[in-house]
Amino acid sequence: MTIPAAAPARVSWPTHTAVLTRRILVHWKQRPFSIAVTLLFPVLIVVMFGQLFGGAMAIRGGAYIDFLIPGMLAMTMLFGLESTVLAVTSDASKGVTERIRAMPVSGLAVLTGRCLADLIGAVAGLVVMMGAGLALGWRPQQMSVLGAVGLLLWLRFAFVWVGIYLGLLLKTPESAVSVQVLVWPVGFLSGVFVSPDTMPAWLSAVATWNPLTATASAVRELAGNPAWAANGWAAEHSVLLAMAWPAVLTLIFLPLATRRYRMLGR
Repeated sequence: MTIPAAAPARVSWPTHTAVLTRRILVHWKQRPFSIAVTLLFPVLIVVMFGQLFGGAMAIRGGAYIDFLIPGMLAMTMLFGLESTVLAVTSDASKGVTERIRAMPVSGLAVLTGRCLADLIGAVAGLVVMMGAGLALGWRPQQMSVLGAVGLLLWLRFAFVWVGIYLGLLLKTPESAVSVQVLVWPVGFLSGVFVSPDTMPAWLSAVATWNPLTATASAVRELAGNPAWAANGWAAEHSVLLAMAWPAVLTLIFLPLATRRYRMLGR
């Protein structure tokens, strides 16, 4: 009588995701200086704008630091975009992605592992930025700040999928520099540092409908901090826009990233 061989144990998608997330976190642990620079760079921007230029900024209803910190919290979610692009592109160029694809690993787990690790990094970035903001004089006035954190991580979740798609699309780590360059215009052309109503009409329209502006304005509203002086639908529905923009970006770039990953090597 022949005893049939036992079927191999099936490893679930959550387990694959956890293993791949841990792989990324271990790599981060081996680069403490690089991680420290990533976390502290937004703090340097806050010190520059809040302490050097803050005295020249007139904000209705409060101090400039209370206007700036919510915007920089949103900006911090954008700054992670180039890190995601560079990490994904580097894995692909070094053959790491192809080696993982050759294993019996869920393709979706590869992407969600990257997404989860980057969200953990975003949480660390928010903790550092909030601590720096409180040290510099930022004072949230309402307990809805927890809701604001949820909106910030929701925005970061959407940017992660944008970054994963661009990382899979680009061929070399050097090409990821173009994304680093483009992050700055997107960040500055928003309501993060100044009110869009201080800009020329066409720039004001672009800045008003920038996803960063929506999240920054929503965080200011939920934290009870001074907002930019403007009327209109976007200004009056910032929380709704802060929920809608990341949903739109995710619906576009999550399927694109998944499809691009499946096409690798073809």
